[in-house]
Amino acid sequence: MSVAIKLENISKQYRLGQVGTGTISHDLNRWWHRVRGKEDPYSQVGQENRRDQAAESEYVWALKDINLEVEQGEVLGIIGANGAGKSTLLKLISRITSPTTGAIKAKGRIASLLEVGTGMHPEMTARENIYLNGSLLGMRRHEITKKFDDIVDFAGCRMYVDTPVKRYSSGMRVRLAFAVAAFLEPEILIVDEVLAVGDAEFQKRAIGKMKEVSQGGGRTVLFVSHNMDSIVQLCPRSALLRNGTIENVGDSEATITAYIDATFDITNESHSYDSTTGIIRSIRLRSNGYNTPTGFVRLGDDATVEISYTHFEPLSRPTFGVVLMATNGTRVSFLQTAFQKGPIEHLPRSGTVSCTISSLPLVPGAYSLTIGCSSNNIQLDHIHKALSFTVTNTDYYATGYLPKEDGIVHLDAHWSFRTSP
Repeated sequence: MSVAIKLENISKQYRLGQVGTGTISHDLNRWWHRVRGKEDPYSQVGQENRRDQAAESEYVWALKDINLEVEQGEVLGIIGANGAGKSTLLKLISRITSPTTGAIKAKGRIASLLEVGTGMHPEMTARENIYLNGSLLGMRRHEITKKFDDIVDFAGCRMYVDTPVKRYSSGMRVRLAFAVAAFLEPEILIVDEVLAVGDAEFQKRAIGKMKEVSQGGGRTVLFVSHNMDSIVQLCPRSALLRNGTIENVGDSEATITAYIDATFDITNESHSYDSTTGIIRSIRLRSNGYNTPTGFVRLGDDATVEISYTHFEPLSRPTFGVVLMATNGTRVSFLQTAFQKGPIEHLPRSGTVSCTISSLPLVPGAYSLTIGCSSNNIQLDHIHKALSFTVTNTDYYATGYLPKEDGIVHLDAHWSFRTSP
């Protein structure tokens, strides 16, 4: 497999508090060193890109010593906190700005979606913008015309195709820009967090389209997102940026685990809730998934909710309940000790109640748990949305195909066939 993008010792320096690279005196000093064949006098000046620290220098390294190779047809995720350097890296690869040091080698045409409305002229109509962008990518008019209907249908803007783009909502501009970038067939597609502006249906279609162009068309995709579920779905490999440097490159699940564990300083438990008040003192969500990132549970894995409680006296006829909800507020399931286990007469003053869901059948997405407990039909504690977690896709049916992400649950159905007489 050939290399589509190669970054060699890439660094990008900015001057703090100023527009541009520096003052006239600094530019003259740089020029004087360059004509004499000497190193940039400011290349060793500047502090690390840590936005939570006060400035100690006039310069900051937005990126420092980045080395990375992306193969043709690969979908690479890029993750990291705000200000880590992700957008700066994409701008360098897109040739919107140039690196301070290092070299970037990219094979083929590059289409970038770095902010809402990228590449869209607001005074021009959608039709005019499609032809303009195609021309900039080196396509002939008849080639663009062949793709025109597909672009309009994907963007869902046929009614407004001859309306100036400035009248579009931010979501509609993103839909159009993504459709243009994806269907006009650049060799390299760069997508920043802009997909978050679109609705859920568009995000799902966009991820599917990126999979299609990489697997079927052999095109390279760089995808930046704070949605870890989208990264896991789309990107087999991811790069983690921290303070302007690449901290880790590898399997997406392992990279996400490293990112979340370091960011939130938590253990390998999937998620947890702790309290010093109330009856319920802690809640843990654990999964048997191999290499499962923190806060993630894989479709089909066992998931266990552990509820630790403390009361001033033993509990009489206690009941514990777990409400599982989707992020849109839909109640997916209500699990209760009385339903699954029958009445419990007594429990000691303190202990842990566990509820295990076998082969979790939830459609990939974000969910939350609400926990409650009562004694003798008197509510003792209730914690609304005590913790949240994300379900990621797997080969649930063991057929080699990932199930569609539709509905709420995947049922373990059994199909049979018979020949008519």
